[in-house]
Amino acid sequence: MVFSSWPFIFVFLPVTLLVYFQLNRARRTVLGKAWLVLASLFFYAYWNWVHLPLILVSIGLNFLLGRRLARWPAGGDLRHKRRWLIAGIAANLLALAYYKYIHFITENLAWAWGLPVQMDPVVLPLAISFFTFTQIVYLVDSYRGETGHYDLLNYALFVTFFPHLIAGPIVQHSQIMPQFNSRWTWLPRESNLVKGLLLFGLGLFKKVAIADVFAVWADAGFDGTGPLDLVGAWVASLSYTFQLYFDFSGYCDMAMGVALLFNIWLPVNFNSPYRATSIQDFWRRWHITLSHFLRDHLYIPLGGNRAGRWRTHLNLVITFALGGLWHGASWMFVIWGLLHGLALVVHRLWGGLGWRMPRALAWGLTFLFVNVA
Repeated sequence: MVFSSWPFIFVFLPVTLLVYFQLNRARRTVLGKAWLVLASLFFYAYWNWVHLPLILVSIGLNFLLGRRLARWPAGGDLRHKRRWLIAGIAANLLALAYYKYIHFITENLAWAWGLPVQMDPVVLPLAISFFTFTQIVYLVDSYRGETGHYDLLNYALFVTFFPHLIAGPIVQHSQIMPQFNSRWTWLPRESNLVKGLLLFGLGLFKKVAIADVFAVWADAGFDGTGPLDLVGAWVASLSYTFQLYFDFSGYCDMAMGVALLFNIWLPVNFNSPYRATSIQDFWRRWHITLSHFLRDHLYIPLGGNRAGRWRTHLNLVITFALGGLWHGASWMFVIWGLLHGLALVVHRLWGGLGWRMPRALAWGLTFLFVNVA
């Protein structure tokens, strides 16, 4: 059930909103949260209910482990606690690897070893990358002792809240859960309703009137049914670049708008990335919540920039190669990630030499690189 579909706009959203605020108005806030969890699970299962048990089991196990980590005895063995955290992260990643990467892994192992292994692709559960990363962040925060006061209902609402469930932005518990517990979010607020509808309308326009139009031209160039001349190739390439941005940022605008109808503020995920004047600036503007996740939970644990120049460069390349693989089980995504990681290394080397270039040229080169990659 996509945000731009009529069942969502004219049935699901108004019914969910109305019942939620009616329950809160009657001071049934716990029932209001339960209703929102059930509505979000229905939203998730609308495409394929078969995968509903997966997200339910994932929520239950991660909540139990998070509570165990958050309430670890003050004098307890910290090495044992760390092993529990590693086991929890590994379990989440193994589930993600099975559903998203098992065919990719076996296919490449079979090619490397020359074995005639054939495996049917596993049906990818909706949003598994997003709810897996969301819960990994929760486990890490639980390890730090920051989540012990949350119950299962609040945790389930944090994970399943339908505006961010399918395609992000990737949220942290500290950004969402306190808002649901605030009495200022329990009743409708006119200012938030107006802002939410405006944001939703803007995102819908980006998706339907811009991204879908560029998609027609991009598909015509990439479908491989005929030859392309110079102009046609550039039209297809640029159309795909703009389609990606307006589709994804439009979705995030709609997600922020829908959340705001419930008086919930989601983090900004895009900040005019095609205005960036360096590749570093681009990644501060594009899919911002993913950039923060990769920085905090991959780049910094690898050593960040604390182990010398060349180790920093290696950490950047590894982070973006794995970030590329997160986007999809294909070598094309890995290559894309490597290109961006290497571009960041070049940017750091350039900056280290103290060289500068005109702003217009910096913008042009950055946009051209992003487009080509």
